[in-house]
Amino acid sequence: MYNWHLMDWDVIVIGGGASGMMAAGKAGELGKRVLLLEKNKYLGEKLKISGGGRCNVTNEEQDMKKFLSHYGPAEKFLYSVFSQYNNNDTFAFFESRGLPLIVQALKRAFPNTEKAIDVFNVMDQYLKESKVTVKVSSPVTKIISENGRIKSVVAGGVEYYGKSFVFATGGLSHPETGSTGDGFKWLNDLGHTVAKPTPSIVPMAVSDAWIKSIAGTTIDIMKITFFVDEVKSFSKKGRILFTHFGLSGPLILNSAKAVGDLLHEGIVTATIDLFPELDLGSLEKKMIEIFDANKNKMLKNIFSDLVPARIALAILTLLKEVNPDTKVHSVTKDERKQIVRLIKALPVSITGLMGFDRAVVADGGIPLSEIDMKTMQSLKIKNLFITGDLLHINRPSGGFSLQLCWTTGYVAGKNA
Repeated sequence: MYNWHLMDWDVIVIGGGASGMMAAGKAGELGKRVLLLEKNKYLGEKLKISGGGRCNVTNEEQDMKKFLSHYGPAEKFLYSVFSQYNNNDTFAFFESRGLPLIVQALKRAFPNTEKAIDVFNVMDQYLKESKVTVKVSSPVTKIISENGRIKSVVAGGVEYYGKSFVFATGGLSHPETGSTGDGFKWLNDLGHTVAKPTPSIVPMAVSDAWIKSIAGTTIDIMKITFFVDEVKSFSKKGRILFTHFGLSGPLILNSAKAVGDLLHEGIVTATIDLFPELDLGSLEKKMIEIFDANKNKMLKNIFSDLVPARIALAILTLLKEVNPDTKVHSVTKDERKQIVRLIKALPVSITGLMGFDRAVVADGGIPLSEIDMKTMQSLKIKNLFITGDLLHINRPSGGFSLQLCWTTGYVAGKNA
């Protein structure tokens, strides 16, 4: 019986995530003998949890210049690869395999079932149709190269020989799914440069006019609670700085990485509680005392007795049904309750993180100048192709991150 692992494979793909599955499936579809090596027990671990388990497959933006501008400085390198496979191809790919995509806010596209596992199942079926041989629980421990080419790789104590190789091992986000940066080390050993990731400790951008109107103001003690698609995620107490673009200060900077992950799951909002130590009843009692002492004054003139002066006017603009010119003695009980609820939950809409072109996921990886971006082929190693999160590209939320995996995976698989 032939020892199949000693076969000379046409293509060996390392990494069974989104870009690796796409690369292996495409190469197999073109009639190549393909081996896919995955270190986890199962393929697609990160894909199955992406987008909070709903999987933001791509973005429906039709203006390609606008679409690619989301990748920051990498934009100019990406036109060639996206002309071969783009978001419309992704829609067609899943649709033709029985999983139509639906478009939600911000043009984000999800499977119509809103289940990430269904996206994984389509990719898994694609590998089977393309006759890809899959070896799971097979971490690659050694890359053997000579004369500027990779000859073989060792995984699970077995040496596998191949004509060409695709590295699709992912970057460093979600290490619990196996993304531990192995690929960076191998690429470094093979002579590639590895750019360090941009730090994810950055301020947050918001769309709220009331926040921008009080730029420069600091509140020392408050509580901020973050929500994704209106479901509470986490809260933090401390000091916050309002800026012309949004929110900053230590508490915000230290929440940025977690909020960055939430931005990949859905629409992120927050509420700011100016009196975290008081419940609604106690705050209303405090307000009644201030009102009783100022019965004949206008609400707008005594509001700064209740909340920090710099933000009093900004908050009044949020009171849609209460006239700031109302005399305090005429403020109704319902209006009082509305004011208290607002002060305990000032609305914030988070649009992204500031920093490296408002990066949401750490970038880092191989500079695009070291890759032939028409084919995804390494310019250092003749028979190596590099995909997805191994590339030094700003990967924003909204479906752009996964689309980059589908595109680079497809092009690498086609050319490998």
